[in-house]
Amino acid sequence: MGARQRIAILTHSTNPRGGVVHALALAEALCDLGHEAVVHAPDPTGRGFFRPARCPVVSVASKPVGGPTTDLVRSRIEDYLRHFATPAACDFDVFHAHCGITGNALATLARRRLIHGFVRTVHHIDSFADPQLAHWQDRAIFDANRLLGVSRLWAECLVRDYGRAAEIVGNGVDLDLYGPEPAAEDADLRARWGLGAGPVFLSVGGFEERKNSLRIIEAFAALRAEEPAAQLVVVGGASLLDHAAYQARCRAALDRAGLEVGIGRAVVQTGPVPQAAMPGFYRLARALVFPSLREGFGLCVLEAMACGTPAIVAGQPPFTEYLTPDDALFVDPENAGAILGALRAALDPTLHAYLSGAGPRLAAGHGWRACAERHLAAYAACSRRMQALSDA
Repeated sequence: MGARQRIAILTHSTNPRGGVVHALALAEALCDLGHEAVVHAPDPTGRGFFRPARCPVVSVASKPVGGPTTDLVRSRIEDYLRHFATPAACDFDVFHAHCGITGNALATLARRRLIHGFVRTVHHIDSFADPQLAHWQDRAIFDANRLLGVSRLWAECLVRDYGRAAEIVGNGVDLDLYGPEPAAEDADLRARWGLGAGPVFLSVGGFEERKNSLRIIEAFAALRAEEPAAQLVVVGGASLLDHAAYQARCRAALDRAGLEVGIGRAVVQTGPVPQAAMPGFYRLARALVFPSLREGFGLCVLEAMACGTPAIVAGQPPFTEYLTPDDALFVDPENAGAILGALRAALDPTLHAYLSGAGPRLAAGHGWRACAERHLAAYAACSRRMQALSDA
């Protein structure tokens, strides 16, 4: 295992986004390995993280911010700079950023000589029209001492576009939480959201452009004409970025298709939900519909498969890095007709039974402990560098 290390893991939010889920689960696995990993996040609501954690957590003092995304990002960077303003607050062996916000805060702390460097995980890279947001994204990559990536897709992007190498650490799934066996809470969840005989399809991540929501709506509307009892459940959607314009387009598409939104309706939009509810949502769904156009890894795919729920995914990286056509239903994400075809295929009893059985077996190969172990070499190298600079 090596020497015990104190690791500050920094993320941008307490909400259930993929990078935050990863940060918490990674820290818990590192603690299980004997290290002290402390997850930090701005917490403007004061409610803490979206789930209880088995690792130390710190709520970084912050306030709600309205207005443009640039104002919010700037404010969150400043929140972190205030939090780590003293040497005592920076008493960690390793600093690990999981987003551009925290990468920028740590880059500034390094220039102020309060820390000697940091590790950065790049979950994915966005395309920003705003030059300030683009600058912050680039700085959080260029100024990191070591880069990690969750998929080969983004590691190759870092080499191509930034000239930086990244070690691939992958992702994991909590097999103690996500499993195929029904739970008593599943029936309560069905009643709470008005889910009928179905078939029920699940979309995770809210209405966002990179989640391909408009094409999901188009495909589901066509299926609904064939299966009048079908329902689409849209879970999640908490984000620092402004998706209002795209969400308006989604609402217009739903109206044109005659798809009502609400509890018990054709489309059930839940917003963010506690993590404890997610296994039930997966088990109640005929399939996860996740033909994402741009994804870091697709953590919810592993969660769904662990629950025995077939996944409909884009037939492109990163999904093709850890799945084959025997594991999931691959589609052309640009083609709503292809997504419709996958929805129909998920209704086939034989195919559904095969994919339901294959999912848990594949998910079992993606434990968080192995993911945490893949981080240790980068942490050790960063820790040695910090110690050498401290002794100089």
